[in-house]
Amino acid sequence: MRFVCLSVGLLLAWMGTSPLQYRESPMPPGLAKANAQINRPLEPPMFAPHRRINLAQVRDESQELQKLADTIPAQIDQVTSGQLPKDLLANLKRIEKISKHLRSQVSP
Repeated sequence: MRFVCLSVGLLLAWMGTSPLQYRESPMPPGLAKANAQINRPLEPPMFAPHRRINLAQVRDESQELQKLADTIPAQIDQVTSGQLPKDLLANLKRIEKISKHLRSQVSP
């Protein structure tokens, strides 16, 4: 019982400490200006202007891509039979180049 009373007494004494002990210290010079600069509203982000897509070029490249892609299965059949078509690697590189260009044109 003594321990409980002592604990409660210490708790009340601790809670009764003056709030003046915890008051804020005066703000150093320049801190208010720095806080104002930190907390100022941000400028809106700059957006890139919309690019114009050359539809005729995109259409032509997509048709070329389709023609090249149609030739690949026959060339792969030749590779499995032991023959390496001379334009297979060039066609694959061209397909990659066209697809990258089309992706850059179409994506925002």
